[in-house]
Amino acid sequence: MDFAEILRHRRMVRNYADEPVDPTALDRILAAARRAPSAGHSQGQSFVVITDPEQRARIARLAGEDEYLAAGFDPWVSRAPVHIVVCVSEERYHARYREPDKLDQQGREIDWPVPYWWVDAGAAVMLLLLAAVDEGLAAGFLGAHAVSELKALLDIPEDVAPVGIVTIGHPAPDRRSRSLRRGRRPVDDVVHYERWGNPPS
Repeated sequence: MDFAEILRHRRMVRNYADEPVDPTALDRILAAARRAPSAGHSQGQSFVVITDPEQRARIARLAGEDEYLAAGFDPWVSRAPVHIVVCVSEERYHARYREPDKLDQQGREIDWPVPYWWVDAGAAVMLLLLAAVDEGLAAGFLGAHAVSELKALLDIPEDVAPVGIVTIGHPAPDRRSRSLRRGRRPVDDVVHYERWGNPPS
């Protein structure tokens, strides 16, 4: 599948067929996610892969799946055959930027203008979503709101933060989010040339 086709097919899927994901396809998806960029090549992203049905059901409860069901959605979190919890370690970035080649002119760690560990985690999430489509699968993303409970459930270390959960599986008919009715913002409202407010020439 070429990249343009992957982009056309990528969307947040909220229902999955009762069919397992090929482990070799999952390995390729994870390999793609490991190619995500990271500031200073800090490589602070990590992934917890869950395929056990009981563990997935626990995660679904923590994710508030009951609320999805009450809103008319399918039990897509628990039904997804694969969960990938995307995590990031802020400390890895600080440690990397305390190394000699990354110190500022005063010999100190930089004053971070942006918490790039979150940016890099987002890049890893997007690669998971796109790689799943490339494998002929579907994927969705949900935020990790019950962070402390999720960390306890999965034995995630104290210095590692779960960012969210990517669900992967074979797509089944689903109810699309009402948010999609809003459509995409106009290109002139999103893309600016040379300075803010300049449309393409």
